[in-house]
Order: sequence, then C-alpha cells, then structure tokens
Amino acid sequence: MLFKLLVYIFVFSLPILFLVRQRRVQSPSTGSSAATTTETDEGKSLKTIMQPPRDDLDPPKYNPITLKELQEYDGSDPSKPIYVSIKGDVFDVTRKKDVYGKGGSYNTFAGKDGSKALGMSSLKPEDAVPDYSTLPENEMKVLDDWHSFFSKRYNIVRRVTDMPEAVAPLRSTTANAETDSS
Repeated sequence: MLFKLLVYIFVFSLPILFLVRQRRVQSPSTGSSAATTTETDEGKSLKTIMQPPRDDLDPPKYNPITLKELQEYDGSDPSKPIYVSIKGDVFDVTRKKDVYGKGGSYNTFAGKDGSKALGMSSLKPEDAVPDYSTLPENEMKVLDDWHSFFSKRYNIVRRVTDMPEAVAPLRSTTANAETDSS
C-alpha cells in the first residue's frame, strides 16, 4: 500500500515539476519561452541547435537547376553558396555552413536533394536521394515537416527541374504552379 502511494505521488508530481521548470525558463520581461537560449545555474546562456522561424526571408525564387548543377553547391568551394534541396525546392543554407559545409554534421544533404533520407531521419549518404516515392505515410509526414521547417528558416532560391518521375505526382502543386509562372 505504501509503495502504491509513493508511485502515485511520483507520477502526479512530475507534471507539476515540469510546469515549474517551464516557468523558470520563460523570459521574465515578456513571459515567452526562450527559443534559442536557455539559462544555466551559473546564469550563462547556451545556444540550442534549433533556430526559431525567421520573418526576414525573401519571396521564393524558382529559378531552374538540375541535380547535376546542384552538386556544385555542396560546401566544398567557399566562394559558392551551400544549397540543400527538399522535394525539389532548393534552400540556401550558407549561413549555417558550420552544419552544412564541408565536415559539418549535415553535409550529407549539401549539394543534393536528400528528401528520402530526411523522411527516414537518416544521415546515411546512400539514403540521401531525391526519390522519396517509396516512403511510407509516417515518413512522408516527417519529410513534409522538414520541408516546412526549412521553408520558415531558409530562402528558397532554386527549383530542381529533373526530379525523378516517381515523385512528380507528390510534389507541391503550388510550387509547380509558381515554377510555371516564373
């Protein structure tokens, strides 16, 4: 009986402790939670990996590029921007060259369309291919989430024109319409 009581106390106290912790992390001046920094016990700020959405992005540009041309933007040439393509939309990720540039943890995606790997949550180079037509529904949702994440943080600067035929029916009709009107 005592054991059950202790378990109930523990289970019901966790959400309360979580809420208290959340309040401590919130910014005292605005009451909003700190999206890019957290406070440590020493009062120092630490950057988180995830960056907040940006409100200063340029309108999407759907200038054509082929998968072969895209390879030139893999971060190996410091004079060129770094591009990552997701579902055929090419994002300029140059400002995060520490992550997408040569030797970066996500360099696997630089200079190519790695849609399938993103949907699979894989960093394997062999998975970083543009044909995502075989992804199951749950991985397709993950891919859509990544596309949405990038769309809110990086400028769309190009559009891949030679994506595999298998993904043509899966691509965004809005993006296709904008490509046609460019």
